Amino acid sequence: MLTNSSQYVSDKTAKAFLLLSISYLFFGLLLGIIGGIQYILPPFLKEQLAFQKTRPLHVYLVISWIFTAAQAGLYYYLPRIANRPIYWLQGARIHFYLHALVSFFIVACFFLGYFGGREYLEFPPLLGAVILLSWVPFAINFFFTLKPDYKNAPVYIWSWSTGILFFFITLSESYLWLLDYFHTNIVRDVTVQWKALGSMVGSWNMLVYGTGMYVMEKMSGDNKANRSPLAFFFYFLGLTNLMFNWGHHTYIVPAAPWVKTVAYVISMTELLILGYIIMKWRKTMTQARKNYHNIPYRLLSYADIWIFLNLSLAIVISVPSWNYYTHGTHITVAHAMGTTIGINTMLLFASVFYIIQNENKPVFERSKPTIGWGILITNVSLLLFWSSLLGSGLLKISAKLNNEVFASIMQKSQPWFKLFAYSGIAIFVGLFLLIFTVYKTLAIYIQKKQSVEEELVTIHSLHKVSEERT
Repeated sequence: MLTNSSQYVSDKTAKAFLLLSISYLFFGLLLGIIGGIQYILPPFLKEQLAFQKTRPLHVYLVISWIFTAAQAGLYYYLPRIANRPIYWLQGARIHFYLHALVSFFIVACFFLGYFGGREYLEFPPLLGAVILLSWVPFAINFFFTLKPDYKNAPVYIWSWSTGILFFFITLSESYLWLLDYFHTNIVRDVTVQWKALGSMVGSWNMLVYGTGMYVMEKMSGDNKANRSPLAFFFYFLGLTNLMFNWGHHTYIVPAAPWVKTVAYVISMTELLILGYIIMKWRKTMTQARKNYHNIPYRLLSYADIWIFLNLSLAIVISVPSWNYYTHGTHITVAHAMGTTIGINTMLLFASVFYIIQNENKPVFERSKPTIGWGILITNVSLLLFWSSLLGSGLLKISAKLNNEVFASIMQKSQPWFKLFAYSGIAIFVGLFLLIFTVYKTLAIYIQKKQSVEEELVTIHSLHKVSEERT
């Protein structure tokens, strides 16, 4: 569907963010594969690209994929929700160029070995300030385009608003270590750092889940579900977890006991979400089989499965007596990977393909078999990948209980590490099929749009010549 409406002038910027986001994903996956190979073959590219570079690069690029794909969706959806053009088009462009420029400098710093931050933000702190600045036009466009009436707004508006607000809060908090008050006290430093980064995960989850809820509403045509008391109950439950359940990361830190108690109690409220998922499981699976032909719906269904699996794991590792053994093992990594790929990536691709389906349906329909294979390969491979991390984590716990030496643990873990590397390559193949389809369909769309614009210019010129002759 090609539109010439001035109402959707931000679509071009949305597609630029979309292309940038899947570029982040592609290179993030590539570096993840290199890191996985280095895990079982340490000499691999050790001189050119050592593991201490590939890991933070991989983490930064994958996080950038999540934030940027959510932003692409919002730039596309905002004018359609508000029924007016984007408030500050030039601001959206400034956002894009600042975002791309700071990414270039961050990647360059990693390659050159210039580190200066903490987990997730291992680049010089000055670049963190530029990231914060780049979000200002995005926030302005969100609030001034929508002008939300929160009394009547659907839950995804609340979710997006929370995600944007808490990104500013958590990114600012994550640099408190620059102050001596925090930097000179290891307990205070680690506690605040985990608080900031744990809540930052919650901020991008709010953006992603809001996007998923909006796409679900558009596909189902049901405008009531996102305004129901149940939807807002789970939103506020998620918000409470965003603000407080980060504490389970700091059980091993000798911080105030009340912090750990609050974190544990809040983490256990996730049992309510798990119970609700189990209760509606049969209905979910019936709907998934019924709508399997619908690509965005299929992706949402897979995300639902991963929410169930990952939420179950999250509850387990939030129990203090179990967290003592799981913390620092690959079980924590399994939780992170299940969330990043199984939930966030599936939800974001549902949004991406919903947009592409709207913009270029004929090409999208022809690409459905490739997309279907990509989704299937990704999810089957991810299940193996997730299992390999759980397996190596459980083996490490067993070895710890038996007081085994580190060398023995690593030797016994080799089969799990190999499954981890091979299934990681398979995930790359599956996601590459999806990435390639996005590149291809957007490229054809851009070519068609340029052709239409050229035809309009030609017609206008001929009409002008005809008028002059007359």
